[in-house]
Amino acid sequence: MLRLENISKVYPTGEVLRDVTWEVKPGNRIGLVGVNGAGKSTQLKIIMGEIEPSSGNVIRPGELHIGYLNQEFEVDPRRTVREEFWTVFEEANAVQHKLADIPVQMESADPDELEKLIKVLDREQRKFEALDGYGLESKIEKILPEMGFQNDDGERLVSSFSGGWQMRMGLGKVMLKAPDLLLLDEPTNHLDLETIEWLEGYLKSLTTPMVIVSHDREFLDRLCTQIVETERGVSTTYLGNYSTYLAQKEESKLSQQATFERQQKEIAKQQTFVDRFRASATRSTQAKSREKQLEKIELVEAPISDVRTLQFKFSPAPRSGREVVQISELTHTYGDNILFLGADLLIERGDRIAFVGPNGAGKSTLLRLIMGLEAPLEGDAKLGEHNVIPSYFEQNQAEALDLHKTVMATIHDEVPTWKNEEVRTLLGRFLFSGDMVYKPVEALSGGEKARLALAKMLLMPANLLVLDEPTNHLDIPAKEMLESALKDYDGTVLIVSHDRFFISQVANKIVEIRDGELRLYRGDYHYYLDKVAEEKERARLEKLEAEREAKTTARRQKQKAKQKAKAASKKKK
Repeated sequence: MLRLENISKVYPTGEVLRDVTWEVKPGNRIGLVGVNGAGKSTQLKIIMGEIEPSSGNVIRPGELHIGYLNQEFEVDPRRTVREEFWTVFEEANAVQHKLADIPVQMESADPDELEKLIKVLDREQRKFEALDGYGLESKIEKILPEMGFQNDDGERLVSSFSGGWQMRMGLGKVMLKAPDLLLLDEPTNHLDLETIEWLEGYLKSLTTPMVIVSHDREFLDRLCTQIVETERGVSTTYLGNYSTYLAQKEESKLSQQATFERQQKEIAKQQTFVDRFRASATRSTQAKSREKQLEKIELVEAPISDVRTLQFKFSPAPRSGREVVQISELTHTYGDNILFLGADLLIERGDRIAFVGPNGAGKSTLLRLIMGLEAPLEGDAKLGEHNVIPSYFEQNQAEALDLHKTVMATIHDEVPTWKNEEVRTLLGRFLFSGDMVYKPVEALSGGEKARLALAKMLLMPANLLVLDEPTNHLDIPAKEMLESALKDYDGTVLIVSHDRFFISQVANKIVEIRDGELRLYRGDYHYYLDKVAEEKERARLEKLEAEREAKTTARRQKQKAKQKAKAASKKKK
């Protein structure tokens, strides 16, 4: 279907791709992975023809129709949902608008103008039919429920829907074009867990082959049939999902390391012989022969060192009291929306709690209430009284950075005893390398500022970490570093995150915000999923039982009514 063959791409700032070869076949769901800056989005742009490779070939059928969904969903908040879907069919949409406008003009037209408008109406009507306008209308009516919209949602404004629902509109628009190949660039960014799970289910139901760029490991695990890794400009293809790729990569690395060491040992042995007997009268010929053999050896490269080798640790947490956070009878609203209604929760020393719930449920607000940055409408959300030292990372944490400092100074000023190499090593884990460490903070992008703020926060001694979306803008190796640090941390952690894999790695309790309550699940993320599934099944059975009882009651009442009517009829006789 499509093949990238020996692709390279060189920019004025340096080489991004050196030797990229992989292919998409019918039915493939390929996960494109690599650190930030590895060239994943560059490969998508090459596939779409937006940029040309420096060398190599893109082999594709002439009529390959590519659909592309990026993390910025292009929707107009002023349109209705149905109007937004219609924008996919530009020509038919323009004709449809004319057909809607002509009757309005006819209302005030004089006889001559009216005759002209009737002819225009007839012409545009035939044009609309030639463009299969009614067929397109049918396609839109079909895609609405596929994307989860109700019938009357089509007339609602785009602005009345959350970001997750706007993503569905963006995906629906892509699917209306019936693509032969689907490209998805970070499709789960900023989506809540419920929407991510819906997206997984929908994409699994498609037969359309797809290429997915994502740092969401759970998403890659559940969807992908292949993983293509780009590392230092070179691509490697692994069959299976993300977990399988990790296992295969580790096995390949160990095998390559063993082969490399065997070859180095043999080369050293032969070189020792050459050095010893090069000047020997009796064995110089043999030594020269071996030297020529050494020159012809095809060297096995050492495996690329694993970028996840650094194990950063938080500073030891000062011991706090047993009760770290006390939430009691908490009631709070956001506008007309009731977030919490008499909610209670006790957070104890050593808890690592992930708060889950749909966007708008109040997760970030709860963290702000705990930190005292907002006052509750009623009740309490407060830190424990005994030596609780919090450190808070909010989504806009980057705004607190000193814009006039360099990246290097931002960290070094926090840990003046560190050597420059130690500071650079830490910054490298957050994608700051080379001369970038000397850039002023004000010159960084929003994502770079967020990563620097997180790196700075990790240095502060605290026994309560309050983290609101800490993995935003982090690639997979950086997420793994943060996970490892949190696992080893001996304080208390409160997390809001949409990254299910991250939650499953670090949380030992889950709190779901539902119907104004804080529902505590005393286990990890998979325990929570199992319990929620049990609750849903129990609710389903209870509903069935209630329906059966209602039917039985209705049947008995009907029988009694019949008997009563029959008795009344006999009495009359």
